[in-house]
Amino acid sequence: MRRLAGSIDALNRGIAHVLRWFALAMVLIQFAIVVGRYVFGVNAIWAQESVLYLHAMLFMLAAGYTLLVDKHVRVDIFYAKATPETRRRIDIAGHLLLLLPSMAALAWWSWPSVRNSWSILEGPISVGGIEAVFLLKSLIPLFCLLVALQSLAILIRLFTERDAA
Repeated sequence: MRRLAGSIDALNRGIAHVLRWFALAMVLIQFAIVVGRYVFGVNAIWAQESVLYLHAMLFMLAAGYTLLVDKHVRVDIFYAKATPETRRRIDIAGHLLLLLPSMAALAWWSWPSVRNSWSILEGPISVGGIEAVFLLKSLIPLFCLLVALQSLAILIRLFTERDAA
């Protein structure tokens, strides 16, 4: 089971390593848009939408990695002062009762929209934009999958730590 958790970690780390280049691309494209608009008086809708697509990919696909490195927002009212065993129980309850059901619900309710978008190969958001809204919408179930997988990896560790102790 620990090997499965390690594989999930490696998947999210690999995705994060690719996505960091997306962040750089997003900044460079945005810079080019500003220079193009204010210096040369040219504008391209597809370039503006590419920043939106990169931003969406960056945040939706990096969520699993963010969970891996424990950088998600947490309310530390009780957690900070809790014993390690209480923290472990809070983490297990949070993953089993909140995170995993939330990801399942989001994936379930978003799937019809994603399916419909793919069935018509939904076009651009704006005239002259990127003709791939169906790909953008596909990030939602992929986000759910990556976060749920990372949650599973964390749960594996939480349960195996207890057994090892």
